[in-house]
Amino acid sequence: MGFTTKKEENFYYLDEGNGEVLLLLHGLFGSLSNWDAVVKYFSTQYRVIIPVLPITTLPYKSGLEELVSFVESFILLKQLNSFTLVGNSLGGHISLMYTLKHPDKVKKLVLTGSSGLFEAGMGSSFPKRGNYDYIKEKTKHTFYDPNIVTEDMILEIMETLKDNSKCLNIIKMAKSAQRKNMSQELSQITTTTLLIWGLNDTITPPIVAHEFHSLLPHSTLHFLDHCCHVPMMEKPNEFNELLMNFLKNK
Repeated sequence: MGFTTKKEENFYYLDEGNGEVLLLLHGLFGSLSNWDAVVKYFSTQYRVIIPVLPITTLPYKSGLEELVSFVESFILLKQLNSFTLVGNSLGGHISLMYTLKHPDKVKKLVLTGSSGLFEAGMGSSFPKRGNYDYIKEKTKHTFYDPNIVTEDMILEIMETLKDNSKCLNIIKMAKSAQRKNMSQELSQITTTTLLIWGLNDTITPPIVAHEFHSLLPHSTLHFLDHCCHVPMMEKPNEFNELLMNFLKNK
């Protein structure tokens, strides 16, 4: 990635640039590198911060609420008071829950491929941890262009799934996300919100984006064609342009 990961207390995170803060939250199988193009583009004008979410290391029976508590503690540690919160997939779900609790902290909200209404995940099945072809195929479903999937991505996921407790935590978080449907709460979010969605998203399909748009009172929706679940990786130029325009629009 070219950027240095920092450690403070029990938090691992990336912190690049100066200025207004963009706080980015990754998804269930996500990592800091998912935001590589965003960091490179925005750290020249903004302060870009990405905590590593402890999805695979939280105590047993933890769920989304514990991840929100983790983000709260991180924000307190870094003394962040007004920032744009950007979340992909499960990170979007966490962003919504945090914004509901702390509307005074979140200046603007950006969701891309967010869970919170519906997501087609692996369900309750135990992933085939040692099956390279299975994991490769599952990873490819995240992208419109399967050639984006690298050997390193597949090996990183395989390494995570080798650990029984980490594997169980991932399933637990996926179930927690499916249980935590936010359709009745979204109307309470008055934060200006940008929705950037892959038109070919098979995990949180376009109909989910339309529902978010209808339920979030101050939202704008943009679709990116030939793009699936992680627009900031698949269509980085278009994603960054939409985000920059959103940030500049007062």
